[in-house]
Amino acid sequence: MIAARRIAASMAPRIAFSASVRPSVIAPPTVRKAVASTSIARFLNTNAIEQKRATVQHPAPQWSASALVDGEFKELALSDYKGKFVVMVFYPADFTFVCPTELLAFSDRIEEFRAKGAEVVGISVDNVHSHLAWTNLPRKKGGLGAINIPLVSDIKKEISTSYNEKNNSTVLIPEAGLSLRGLFVIDPKGTLRISTIHDLPIGRSVDETLRVIDAIQFTDEHGEVCPANWQKGDKTIKPDPKGSQDYFDSAN
Repeated sequence: MIAARRIAASMAPRIAFSASVRPSVIAPPTVRKAVASTSIARFLNTNAIEQKRATVQHPAPQWSASALVDGEFKELALSDYKGKFVVMVFYPADFTFVCPTELLAFSDRIEEFRAKGAEVVGISVDNVHSHLAWTNLPRKKGGLGAINIPLVSDIKKEISTSYNEKNNSTVLIPEAGLSLRGLFVIDPKGTLRISTIHDLPIGRSVDETLRVIDAIQFTDEHGEVCPANWQKGDKTIKPDPKGSQDYFDSAN
């Protein structure tokens, strides 16, 4: 009996060590199942986060949030624009300096976007009450006045975290709690086609945004590609070695 106890005592550390290293072997089936379920859940959660990242040529991350639309508070979602181009214009904050110039530039030319089957949405981390107050301030005093595009409230910072440029650099500046000037163009199929992010002091171009929508529409319809500085009606390139010579011969 004493010998048996000594043998058991000498084996105890080995069993404990083995259990810490190989739980799938030592642990009972119920424990192994729980561990496996936790691992799968962690994988799926990580995978879901990665899928939410905005990547060109892939489906744009879906979102829904409160917004100021035509002077009223409404719930707005990306899915509301199914079948249309969507231009998402992230901006740092209400009551700032460059931001009103951009939002008003897009708003004042909204009919040009709509003629191309596109809608424009402004997004910042401000709440909808701030958006409303800003539209109640006259333009001559740095306000927006009446505006023709919705202003989405990303107060939870979920949308600006999901939308990113290359290297997973999100539109959101975490330490500042506001967004960079991200511009994303989503096609009618819900695919992200354009992703650009400007630093805070640098305003964006409405003309360039309209141009890239024209380019997307042309290449999707005709299968040809658009060279540098291409404008609607300009010559395009057949994307093959022989066919492309037509363009290069005429360009030189």
